[in-house]
Amino acid sequence: MHRPVLLVVAHGSRDPRHAATVHDLVRRVRSLRPGLRVETGFLDFNVPSVRGVLESLDAEGIREVVALPLLLTRAFHAKSDIPAVLAEAPPRLRIRQAEVLGPSPLLLAALERRLYEAGLTPADKSSTGVVLASAGSSDPEAIAVIADIAREWRHTGWCAVRPAFASASLPRTEQAVRELRALGCARVAVAPYVLAPGRLPDRIARGAAGADVLADVLGPAPEVARVLLERYDAARVPLLAAVGA
Repeated sequence: MHRPVLLVVAHGSRDPRHAATVHDLVRRVRSLRPGLRVETGFLDFNVPSVRGVLESLDAEGIREVVALPLLLTRAFHAKSDIPAVLAEAPPRLRIRQAEVLGPSPLLLAALERRLYEAGLTPADKSSTGVVLASAGSSDPEAIAVIADIAREWRHTGWCAVRPAFASASLPRTEQAVRELRALGCARVAVAPYVLAPGRLPDRIARGAAGADVLADVLGPAPEVARVLLERYDAARVPLLAAVGA
């Protein structure tokens, strides 16, 4: 069956670690789905731009594209920036915007993977409080989703889970660390709910100075790559149906 091209739409950053991590994740996606063409475009700061990739695909004769926002919550970029860029694509391209990555049980599994890589073990869960530290947003929907994820994750056996935000919303990471100490958790871990390094993840790391464990960003975790493919598969079915493939 014909496969639409998967275009991963990343935010972009002046921090070179951001683009490097995005490319690592895309390489993992390709390794999980040989034969699927996966391209990467950035909204800002990095090249190639989303617009440039779409124009190149059109020039090649590609007609079906699934544009996948490399975002964990459905906030401003997913609701406004990305649709605006896609609307300016060459008219011969049939593009479907996939859903953002979160929430997903696979992302919770990726968070736990990173915590265990940082030194925790499953036996530590009941005595460990976790700060679910996200970049933050002014979008109430996105903030509510983070709070819901924290509640869901708490029910998997952790001593407690508190959401925190690096910008736009409260509490900050350091405040959540203090809350978990006050609750009496034997240890406190910070799990960055972010995809790639950058300014806000660095702020999360600084706020984790009082914690016992700081996990790495999600990055190219295999579970994250699997979420990308899940979102691609869910988006490509109606697209193919629309073109009669």
